[in-house]
Amino acid sequence: MKTVLITGANKSIGFETARQLLQKGYYVYLGSRDPQKGEQAVEQLKSEGWDSVEPITIDVDNPDSLKAARAALGQKIKVLDVLINNAGISGGFPQTALNTDISVFRQVFETNVFGVVSTTQVFIDLLKASPEPRIVNVTSGLGSLTLHSDPNWKYYHVKGACYPASKAALNAYTIVLAYELRDTPFKVNAVDPGYTATDFNHHRGPGTVADAAARLVKAATLESDAPTGQFFSDDNDPDTGISPW
Repeated sequence: MKTVLITGANKSIGFETARQLLQKGYYVYLGSRDPQKGEQAVEQLKSEGWDSVEPITIDVDNPDSLKAARAALGQKIKVLDVLINNAGISGGFPQTALNTDISVFRQVFETNVFGVVSTTQVFIDLLKASPEPRIVNVTSGLGSLTLHSDPNWKYYHVKGACYPASKAALNAYTIVLAYELRDTPFKVNAVDPGYTATDFNHHRGPGTVADAAARLVKAATLESDAPTGQFFSDDNDPDTGISPW
């Protein structure tokens, strides 16, 4: 049975991703910063008949929490097949380039960029033990510099100084990570789940959580001949599913 660790999975897209991977036969380690919320999420899934799931307390901003999570997971498994770096924050809007306090920038980058880097580095040894390891970095279409420079893009006016910049940085990290692992069985991709109705955006997005999670699941279960180092986003090109950086 393949194993997957999903950060920030106690609600919304992360939670639905856990459910869909359970349906595909994966053993899910449901990551949550709050232990109680993690337990509640697991209890919900088990009440639906899914037993191959357990909570892992993990705060991607906290080095001690990451080390503890790695130690806890290492006592259970020697191989991790999939890491989905889903935990993220928006930092709140509006985010103007001239007036947003630098502390907001630091907070957003701490979770959305440094948290992903730290989590990946902590669990990379377990991933390398897998014959078909997959890393999915959850990004946003707002992280595309190309699209943000195009006045004809439908979200051109949805600007923010912190969140989009953090996702652009995450995309850049994904490119380098995929490059470094290019001669291995790894598939490393950035995936935009789409503008989805969640509490992250006060439920204003037109997309469903189920559809968003399906995009992450697709990247998490790629075949060996699938691409790596890509930016998948159905919001841009529904035919190829690839968005410009």
